[in-house]
Amino acid sequence: MSKNVVIIGAGVAGINAATKLVDNNYQGKITIIDMGKNPYDRLPEEVMTGMLGAGGWSDGKLTYHTSIGGHLSKYTGDEKAMELMDQVINNFKRFHPKPEEVQCSNPVAEPDFIKPYFGLRLFPVWHVGTDYLHEIGKNWYNYLLDNNVNFIWETKVDDIDFDNEWLYSDGEKMQYDTLIFGVGKSGIDFGKRLAEKYNLPTEAKPVQVGVRFEAPQKHFQKLIDVSYDFKLYRKFDDEGVSLRSFCTNNNAAYVALEETYGDYSYNGHAKKDPKYQNDMTNFGILMEVRGIEKPFDWSRELVSKVQRISIVPGEGAGGRHAQGRFQSKYKAGLYYSPDPTRYKSKTSEGNWVHAHYISEDGLKEVKDSFKGYFDYIEDFIDDMKIVFPSLEDDWGIYIPEIKYLSPEPLVNYNDLSLTTYPNVHFVGDALSARGITVSGAQGTLVAEQLLNKN
Repeated sequence: MSKNVVIIGAGVAGINAATKLVDNNYQGKITIIDMGKNPYDRLPEEVMTGMLGAGGWSDGKLTYHTSIGGHLSKYTGDEKAMELMDQVINNFKRFHPKPEEVQCSNPVAEPDFIKPYFGLRLFPVWHVGTDYLHEIGKNWYNYLLDNNVNFIWETKVDDIDFDNEWLYSDGEKMQYDTLIFGVGKSGIDFGKRLAEKYNLPTEAKPVQVGVRFEAPQKHFQKLIDVSYDFKLYRKFDDEGVSLRSFCTNNNAAYVALEETYGDYSYNGHAKKDPKYQNDMTNFGILMEVRGIEKPFDWSRELVSKVQRISIVPGEGAGGRHAQGRFQSKYKAGLYYSPDPTRYKSKTSEGNWVHAHYISEDGLKEVKDSFKGYFDYIEDFIDDMKIVFPSLEDDWGIYIPEIKYLSPEPLVNYNDLSLTTYPNVHFVGDALSARGITVSGAQGTLVAEQLLNKN
């Protein structure tokens, strides 16, 4: 018998799930609910919510390896994981206005100059092109609309009754037979509340916090020639800490401000069109800290403290010498450079990245907020200055970059359903996916299993 499927979240996990169902002539009703806007009304700067989520709207790189972006193979095995990721990549090509421009980079050799200081993870990456994501979103949206998928935009789900199979939003309630819980980073706190409300068995996740590093591309060109989306990493197993560079952007690389739970953090993206070229590189330097009690709450507290750090007098979130009026107009995170004359960058729209300049004293406050863990980031940067000797002080950091991970609910491996509620499936960020490809693959896996049951 056909079932009424409700998907919370129009990110890559939910959209790929709906696409798999539609492609296979699923006869039940499919409804997708999202806090954001459809791809025609969604603005470029509305990064966190809406069609294709955060990653599918502002990042054009699809990682293609089972060890990157979350533990997909834990549920499926390596062979099935790669098959699912192939389906996600093919969807991006399918709705791409110029699919022939989608290219795969596949570095194979770790350079010797990296080895004494960092590990380097090498893996294939499909480059979709940030410039095309919005058109991909529109084409994909039209396909689902044409196949009777019902979208409910700008609507927040307030609560879910797993026992009676209802969800509530804006005072209304909706029945479901099957629920796919695919909230993005903006909904991680909702998943946490549900886990606590229903006492769901969970697996603790580590803290993931750091900074977005930015410098002229020329300093990293030797490594970029080997691996465009390079991943530097190091581990301190005895201290429960590991670090990695994350989401590298080159050539036309831009820093983006994100808002989550009223606080601000940073990410990055790259443009494909040559007119946007700025010869910059940016990437996250993320720490994974294990053993923190209540890691979600710990991360929220850290970010909240960073927001309250003093800025350089008279220098707000606009240009280098912005006046106080910018401070009241824009909320932002922080920007620091060891070179006091170095400007932060501009967005692809030509506006200053919203970030408050901080001095050395402000950086000391940041270190206090990080509770001693900022030392690992400083050591990481110091060693980069050795490996890339031209770098010196020609860099800046945007503070913080954060990946909120609430405790991961335990799921049945075959279809990612909750062990206590088999018609509720967690996917994407709600299941600790850390990338477009893995999120989409999780949604595809759930849809495959629904089709098998139908």
